[in-house]
Amino acid sequence: MTAVSIAFIVFVITLLVRQARTVDWQAVWASFLALPVPVLLLGGALALASHLLYSTFDLFGRFYTRHGLPVPRTVGITLIAYPFTLNLGSIIGGVTVRYRLYSQQGVSVAAIGQVIGMSILTNWLGYFVLAGAVFWLWSPQLPEGWHVGPEHLRWIGTALAAISLLYVLACLLRRGQPLQVRGQKFAMPDWRVGLLQVAVSALNWMVMGAALWALTQQRVPYAAALATVLLGAVAGLISRIPAGLGVLEAVGVAVLSAYLPAPQALASVLTYRTLYFFLPLGLAALAFGGVELLGRRRAGAAAAAPAKAKAQKGLQRNQY
Repeated sequence: MTAVSIAFIVFVITLLVRQARTVDWQAVWASFLALPVPVLLLGGALALASHLLYSTFDLFGRFYTRHGLPVPRTVGITLIAYPFTLNLGSIIGGVTVRYRLYSQQGVSVAAIGQVIGMSILTNWLGYFVLAGAVFWLWSPQLPEGWHVGPEHLRWIGTALAAISLLYVLACLLRRGQPLQVRGQKFAMPDWRVGLLQVAVSALNWMVMGAALWALTQQRVPYAAALATVLLGAVAGLISRIPAGLGVLEAVGVAVLSAYLPAPQALASVLTYRTLYFFLPLGLAALAFGGVELLGRRRAGAAAAAPAKAKAQKGLQRNQY
């Protein structure tokens, strides 16, 4: 861990403690209870839509590696792994859970690595484009202590959007041929597939922003909700705090409190975290446990089959 990362973590923790002391938690709870049921249902539906969109990201790796798993099974694996990624980090969710689930289906380690890499790349390609658009068209109110002005955000957004543009351009020039760097091959799909990666990813991030926007009961600009999700994601990634716990809330209160009372802003973000992070994690844990149990039963049945066949042969010999 670098000194910059350590300094950022200390800064985030200090900011969170400072904000937590000033929060009127009774008002936050009252704001949470005041959320209408239709608003909660809409937020939950949009959260589900985002998870379904993300579940298609592994299909790009499937297309490139030709690992042979059916589309529904590939989507199912991603649906289970994604909540672990959100809540426990990319190593546990993005790598460990995916590796376990794919390896049970006979997918090679090399193919699993390529699928994971393609999925991660797809996720951030859309992020980069949206960050460039949002930071150029609208300047969010940032948390106290973030010494970043609108001009800095615009140039950061431009640099990020340029990465996605260069990726699509590289796909066009390589014409589907992998890029080889120091003996390592990197997937470079056709430019149309690359453009589809950007589009699906951007749509997913927009739906995430729409889920939070719905939970604010549309009392804030959509750009503010989207900026909260975008800034919260990268701040949580830099801080290395699992699920960006507290980081998203700090960003959300800072950005959304320009339009809502702070307790209502925090209640909206906490509800978003519950619907988008915690609830799917519970369902994914149950699904993962079910897959593990089913796999063990199948392995036990496969191991018992030769012994059973041998016993039957012995019985037949005794009969003769």
